[in-house]
Amino acid sequence: MRPRAGVTRPRPSANERGFTVLELLFSTGIIAVLSAIAVVQLGNSRQVLQGDAAMRVVLSQLTQARELAINQRRYVEVTFDTTANRLSVVREDTTSTTTLLTTIGFEGGVKYLLVTGLPDTPDAFGKTSATSFTSTNGTFASASGSSNVVKFAPDGTLVDWNGQTANGTIFLSLATSNQNLSARAVTVLGSTGRIRGFRWNGSSWTTV
Repeated sequence: MRPRAGVTRPRPSANERGFTVLELLFSTGIIAVLSAIAVVQLGNSRQVLQGDAAMRVVLSQLTQARELAINQRRYVEVTFDTTANRLSVVREDTTSTTTLLTTIGFEGGVKYLLVTGLPDTPDAFGKTSATSFTSTNGTFASASGSSNVVKFAPDGTLVDWNGQTANGTIFLSLATSNQNLSARAVTVLGSTGRIRGFRWNGSSWTTV
């Protein structure tokens, strides 16, 4: 309906006016900055979660192996398959027969990996490889000739293939670059069988 002659419409108040181009650009800029920050934080959180998941696998399997060795009065072997990035627990039934108990791998691309530039854990058991074990006599005897197989003895201690007490560290991380927040380590004190995990926070190892 057309307005009557001589009647003027009131101007819209300031509250009824739309946004200016400058205001829209400013709002868009804020949204872009917040979105970029969110993407970075999500990426960091993903690293942390993937590293924690793999560490929990190692912690739980080592703990289970030790408990089985004590409860069943048997030697229980733990094999770290650094090619397939999985862990196996085997019970020694006799001197010539064994039983495979569990085999479990890592999800999300986490591997047995010693990240260049990261220091050793506070336990300082050494970091010569992703699975670093050393016997108390300064050597390490393994069925495969490497430090990929260790045993929990019936008394709960960790030993090498010759029965020598051994300390060691298992290092884990995503293999892609700039993924240090996914770095994890699990240490075993051979004389007591104590198992504990460490998380890299970007500047140091922290106990889990």
